Amino acid sequence: MTLRNIAPQIHPLQKIDFIEPKIFDITPEVRLYWMATIPDETTRIEFHFDAGTIRGNEKVAGFVNSLLLSGTAQKSTTQIHDELNGLGAYIDQEIGQETAIISLYCLRENVEKAVEILADAIQHVVFSEQEVNDMLREKRQNYLVASEKVGVLVRRAFQQQLFSNSERYSRQLVFEDLEHVSPLTLKRFHQDFYLKGLCKVVVVGNLEAAYIDRLIDTVGGWSKLGEPQFESEFINIPGHTHVEKADAVQKAIRLGIPLFNKTHADFLDFQIMQTIFGDYFGSRLMSNIREDKGYTYGIGCGVAESNKTGYFIISTEVGKEVAEATLKEIKFEMDRLKTEAVQQEELDLVKNYLLGQILKSADGPNAMMDLFMATQRHGKGFEYYNEAIQHIQQIDQKRILELANTYLNWDQFSIVTAGATSI
Repeated sequence: MTLRNIAPQIHPLQKIDFIEPKIFDITPEVRLYWMATIPDETTRIEFHFDAGTIRGNEKVAGFVNSLLLSGTAQKSTTQIHDELNGLGAYIDQEIGQETAIISLYCLRENVEKAVEILADAIQHVVFSEQEVNDMLREKRQNYLVASEKVGVLVRRAFQQQLFSNSERYSRQLVFEDLEHVSPLTLKRFHQDFYLKGLCKVVVVGNLEAAYIDRLIDTVGGWSKLGEPQFESEFINIPGHTHVEKADAVQKAIRLGIPLFNKTHADFLDFQIMQTIFGDYFGSRLMSNIREDKGYTYGIGCGVAESNKTGYFIISTEVGKEVAEATLKEIKFEMDRLKTEAVQQEELDLVKNYLLGQILKSADGPNAMMDLFMATQRHGKGFEYYNEAIQHIQQIDQKRILELANTYLNWDQFSIVTAGATSI
């Protein structure tokens, strides 16, 4: 009999029993990760290439990525997409600074045919002059539209301030780059960084083991020789930089410092500290600048990771008349976190929030694979998340003060604004 007048016992989260993916060596450096335990008929396959925007001497990585399905000598882009659509397959093309990812989603029964079509399109893309010209025309229009937005302007300038010592990580596409792109340049990049740039394959699906072998045979020839090389130390330019946009009503704000990734001993505890500061809806930045002052609809912070390092960023958009006041409030909250111990009630709230986020992020095989891949590139595995649970359970007010005083030093931050009139 259920006793409804007695609350159920609460058991604190101690660990999560993750399902490990199977790992296959395509080459000594390139691996396939397969999560086979999935309760439905869906399949997801990702191809990770060493083809991010830092690669190549010309700034064409984004162009090549967007044209991978633009047609072969035998098939037009329309035919390729019609064949994939007929199988119920969806393709997602994603590019970042360090990696380009091509993802395929479809039902298990159609996966082999869909991969065959996709692999043929990538292997034999011709970069026809018409497709290149159509793409460039669209990119020019998009560039002009984006350049009217203060959020885009602040992101471009911030990247240059944050990665000041790295030409590849700080470089930005400018309009003139869209005037000097040839099919030959695109073909060279494709050959060097796609057909010789496969870094890993990710599979989530209840497939036959024999098919995994065939998949490796299909794409194994694209494998990159040797480990990809990435930069590990960045030097930012501290202080305030402003990008003028005279007719803008809003002003975009970004602040940041070079930091670290999951390999650093302080990473887990820093994540807890920065959540209190600005990384959830009840954070101090949101409570002050949105709820109390009404300066913005949203403000937040977070740690962005690269393969060898990372950086801490704070971002928001506010009315131009309150931009200076917003910066003062951000500094005020930094200083408060450095000088006042966090109340235990607030710390307990954030601990419960973070534990809930870990559980939510581990719900299902696709989510578990995402968690695994987020740690795999840093030489870790699922043990990282159980370690995170222990850090969340054990962190105290003294540790929060220590971290804030170590890392939240206003004079070290790159501060970039974009909008009307300099502040």
